[in-house]
Amino acid sequence: MAFKKAVKGTILAGGGALATVLGLSQFAHYRRKQMSLAYVEAADFVSEPVNREPPSREAQILTLQNTSEFDVLIIGGGATGCGCALDAVTRGLKTALVERDDFSSGTSSRSTKLIHGGVRYLQKAIMKLDIEQYRMVKEALHERANLLEIAPHLSAPLPIMLPIYKWWQLPYYWVGIKLYDLVAGSNCLKSSYVLSKSRALEHFPMLQKDKLVGAIVYYDGQHNDARMNVAIALTAARYGAATANYMEVVSLLKKTDPQTGKERVSGARCKDALTGQEFDVRAKCVINATGPFTDTLRKMDDKNATAICQPSAGVHIVMPGYYSPESMGLLDPATSDGRVIFFLPWQKMTIAGTTDTPTDVTHHPVPSEEDINFILNEVRNYLSCDVEVRRGDVLAAWSGIRPLVTDPKSADTQSISRNHVVDISESGLITIAGGKWTTYRSMAEDTIDAAIKAHNLKAGPSRTVGLFLQGGKDWSPTLYIRLVQDYGLESEVAQHLAATYGDKAFEVAKMASVTGKRWPIVGVRLVSEFPYIEAEVKYGIKEYACTAVDMISRRTRLAFLNVQAAEEALPRIVELMGRELHWDEYKKKEELETAKKFLYYEMGYKSRSEQLTDRSEISLLPSDVDRYKKRFHKFDADQKGFITTVDVQRVLESINVQIDENTLHEMLNEVDLNKNGQVELNEFLQLMSAIQKGRVSGSRLAILMKTAEENLDRRVPIPVDRSCGGL
Repeated sequence: MAFKKAVKGTILAGGGALATVLGLSQFAHYRRKQMSLAYVEAADFVSEPVNREPPSREAQILTLQNTSEFDVLIIGGGATGCGCALDAVTRGLKTALVERDDFSSGTSSRSTKLIHGGVRYLQKAIMKLDIEQYRMVKEALHERANLLEIAPHLSAPLPIMLPIYKWWQLPYYWVGIKLYDLVAGSNCLKSSYVLSKSRALEHFPMLQKDKLVGAIVYYDGQHNDARMNVAIALTAARYGAATANYMEVVSLLKKTDPQTGKERVSGARCKDALTGQEFDVRAKCVINATGPFTDTLRKMDDKNATAICQPSAGVHIVMPGYYSPESMGLLDPATSDGRVIFFLPWQKMTIAGTTDTPTDVTHHPVPSEEDINFILNEVRNYLSCDVEVRRGDVLAAWSGIRPLVTDPKSADTQSISRNHVVDISESGLITIAGGKWTTYRSMAEDTIDAAIKAHNLKAGPSRTVGLFLQGGKDWSPTLYIRLVQDYGLESEVAQHLAATYGDKAFEVAKMASVTGKRWPIVGVRLVSEFPYIEAEVKYGIKEYACTAVDMISRRTRLAFLNVQAAEEALPRIVELMGRELHWDEYKKKEELETAKKFLYYEMGYKSRSEQLTDRSEISLLPSDVDRYKKRFHKFDADQKGFITTVDVQRVLESINVQIDENTLHEMLNEVDLNKNGQVELNEFLQLMSAIQKGRVSGSRLAILMKTAEENLDRRVPIPVDRSCGGL
């Protein structure tokens, strides 16, 4: 701590010079990270990682096969499972982890992206005098500070506004938020404050101003959840844990305890989902960290085991960045049905959610249109009437399954535990369930403590408090400048790489392809409007990415930001991965189709297609129908009743505009509802009707045809980039 205080003093002393270099806004962000965070004692006594880089997946599988017995085998590669692996291996335990899909493929990548203590839980703790919920909030606030400290590249404090529309609510919520600061104590990121109506509108100009009294602003953390999960897995691998994704547990191994005569879990039969190879992994202790699939593994151990998981679906949507300020979120504490809705800036977009509805456990949760519209309606209640909240502006949508649990040892087995539960079966299987993203580290610590005690393992206390995750140790807010200067990357791309990979960004930059342009020198983008570059695909394979879905959803976050952009990038991603992983043409086609299916069902593309179908109602005024018919016939000069790429190209050539044929095919295909290679008049009118209703936005064909009509005589270039590209 003395060293950190000295560093803090140095930052204060040199603040003026640093502010000059970074600019005031970045300097303020840096000061928040370096000074507002409550410093957590670093785990100085942990030995350095045994591997400079994580071993390859093939090497990890060989370790799993050839190790006679591990101390700990963890099943599940979400935040909690990877946290358990890191906690165990840094205590000196021989550690293995297997995951049936990809790291963070489940709930851990589908969160609200907040690192928070839980304002609503504190409210319930106070109103109901619930000491358990109070302790949970206290623990979460400590873990929030630790996570912001150990992964500064992937996380940052975020101010969140609570708008007030009734005078009596101002003192009520002010007291509650101040108590939140008080409970955080030295872990308080920054003190909350009250804003007048005018100041609230300055910070959040798109806010509904009628009857607005003022606002309260408090601070929580925000992170890139899937990248954080991957960082935990990579850190565990570097410290010596044998970790493998796409490794399914077929059955649990058991042996008879010679002292008690009872059967004890002694490992698992595993199957490599990519090759079909099966083998046994033996361990003194097996940990069940499978989230929503907790009961599946419990019943694999004991078919009579009581179900403890009560899954709940949480849907989120992503909208264009202009729906929220760049650096402030919004909290709706009481929606029309009593839920809490967050409205947050994330990755230069806006994320809104979540819902909370009972669901069945599935590997492929699908966001429902009902939940999407519920979120949109709640957003409309808080935004100015000047801002038209359109269904077509939903760029992506997903559903995550929250594994709420009941404590099997509690007298009231129907009562859902708000905290996590560690349970040990008669055969020695240890289950960790419940909890939240923010507390993954303390959950892992409690789990490994229980494992050591139950299985007489020889290990010391947890060493993960203050232990930097992959990429965090040498990160700094000016790191991206070195990437620009040393490699010739665009500033936006450099900032993205620094914020995604931390001090490992230089390794990605070294892999970047030459653009052939004067500037940027290197860094070919996967899709024009996002800073993801081709080098990240190659580097993602080093991070255990095995499929195209891994790449678009968890190594990059493209699928979570804009499904249309993700679909556009897919062919190139598959080509690059195929080259590195030696895929044949059949495998490439299979990967492409699987990824498209993932986007269609799990990321909201299905909802998009349902907004515009060949059965869509046309509800246009007669004057609008005449206007749109006139526009259509400017392209359909032969009065065929439909237009093709040839017709569009002819009009564009007449005004000296060139668009490549592939782009034209893509544009028409977005509107070609019966997929016959042409856009008929009825399809065009259905499109324009859907646009008027707000169900569809950003149609490139509609924008191009409108602009062409307006500029036929002026010969002005026509933009063809996606405008928001909503679903």
